[in-house]
Amino acid sequence: MSKKKLIAGNWKMNGSVAANDALVRAVIAGMGAADDCTVAVCVPAPYLAQLQMLRAGSALELGAQDVSAQEQGAYTGEVSAAMLKDFGARYALVGHSERRQYHGETDALVADKAKAALAHGITPIVCVGETLAEREAGRTEEVVKRQLAAVIHTNGHCISEIAVAYEPVWAIGTGKTATPQEAQQVHAVLRAQLHAATAHADRVAILYGGSMNAANAASLLAQADIDGGLIGGASLKAPDFLQIIAAARLQRD
Repeated sequence: MSKKKLIAGNWKMNGSVAANDALVRAVIAGMGAADDCTVAVCVPAPYLAQLQMLRAGSALELGAQDVSAQEQGAYTGEVSAAMLKDFGARYALVGHSERRQYHGETDALVADKAKAALAHGITPIVCVGETLAEREAGRTEEVVKRQLAAVIHTNGHCISEIAVAYEPVWAIGTGKTATPQEAQQVHAVLRAQLHAATAHADRVAILYGGSMNAANAASLLAQADIDGGLIGGASLKAPDFLQIIAAARLQRD
């Protein structure tokens, strides 16, 4: 029996009270018990309370799109892991390429954010990935290993409690996607790196996060080291998101 796939939607900076209500109700109705696949949505912080209520009694898990590395204090605009926990968040994205690019997040800061999440029982989904220039220069493996190494170094024996999302930056929101074979190759590199760091590497879900959609989900999820998906635009459309969930369920032995 293979481990459950994890399908995590990343709404990014999208949503409204009315749109969220319609979307989440449709997803919950369509996914049912989801006992053979873990499904989460990572939502903007202002909507955590709404989602906490909407998901009550369902199998849908809640995630945040970021978390502060700080515990509390004079950090205006930051949201701590303890606050996320108050709203029932099980996951938090850390180091998404948009945070690295637009907010200057370093590998060290991403590692500290993962540590803060873990301290409060929240699973950090650590995002790693290369730009188009880095890929064309043959540096894909070097970049993703460097990014993950920082998280391994900071979190040590807790590393088996994280999730990882490989998101080739050139394939995010562009409609481009790595081929299943290209994605698997990088996932295998990340898996080997985790195996070198912990005896429990197989516990770590490694998600693909580069424009996975209803059309390509099945072929990507069939790869040996692709344990799920971090879904952007398709997670905002209930029918598409449900098709991806269905594809993940079919991959369970």
